[in-house]
Amino acid sequence: MECDGYVMKSLNKCVPELYRVRKTPRGFDKSDETYYNTPVSIEYLFENMGFEMKKIAFFDIDGTLTSEIDGTIPDSAVYAIRAARANGNLMFINTGRCFQNVEKRFRAIGFDGYVCGCGTNIYCGGTEVLHVAQTHETVMQLLDAARKLDIDILFESRKEVAFDLSRPLHHPDARRQYQQFADRGYQMPEDLENPNFFCDKFVIWYENETQLTAFREVSDRSFDCIDRGGTFREFVPHGYSKATGLHYVLDYYGIGKENAYAFGDSNNDLPMLSCLPNSVAMGNSSPASLFDRVSYVTANASKDGIRLALTHFGFI
Repeated sequence: MECDGYVMKSLNKCVPELYRVRKTPRGFDKSDETYYNTPVSIEYLFENMGFEMKKIAFFDIDGTLTSEIDGTIPDSAVYAIRAARANGNLMFINTGRCFQNVEKRFRAIGFDGYVCGCGTNIYCGGTEVLHVAQTHETVMQLLDAARKLDIDILFESRKEVAFDLSRPLHHPDARRQYQQFADRGYQMPEDLENPNFFCDKFVIWYENETQLTAFREVSDRSFDCIDRGGTFREFVPHGYSKATGLHYVLDYYGIGKENAYAFGDSNNDLPMLSCLPNSVAMGNSSPASLFDRVSYVTANASKDGIRLALTHFGFI
């Protein structure tokens, strides 16, 4: 393999800075800034320059970063993530939430990037590197089906969330979610027929299985359905998941799966938990069958689960 490529300028920076280098008889030289070549993986550079290979971790938000009891972020999780970054490791959020709904309290922890919307929108080091949106036509087909079947639907995108308020919300969980968004001051558009309105993904609340079956005759053409428990379902475009987002980031940084770790607590985390040799289920995970699908089960989120797992795997 050619040794020419990009190399870390500062391995302990939270957001790596890259510059071009070339190999000379005396080693690597960055003095010739016009020497263009093909990037090589971070792992290759670590191996050939004598540095210890750093790791990358991906965290779900709800029930993983946040307490399963009250939704707060445990201080121990904040400390552990910041300490892991200070040691030169990369820390990423990997969530079903679209970027607009990744609250400031999560961003304030300090992350190297975000995989949002189940892999449909990705940010690395402050740069948006992927965004996949649905067309307005697709959104209208979904909206029409939800209205005909009297289903509560919530559209999500990187910029906004929007309920269909053409009639009152029926499901108590949908009403509760709407109120939470309103309390956070979210501006939620109501003119969903506007030709400029689109979404990245969406969720629904329904009352009986007949509604869900009929709705899926429309949604299954373009979306995978994720069972979030009860009468709540999440829909993600075909070909996208937390796992595809994770792989995109690994490719972006040139990091192998053996140095990647996924943390989660529910069914929509299963794609990323099952695609890595190093996976962590929170002690509060539901369903409990997730425990059989991971390499390590840590304590509950509220009982220092993040800190204990990052310590166990040598991040801190």
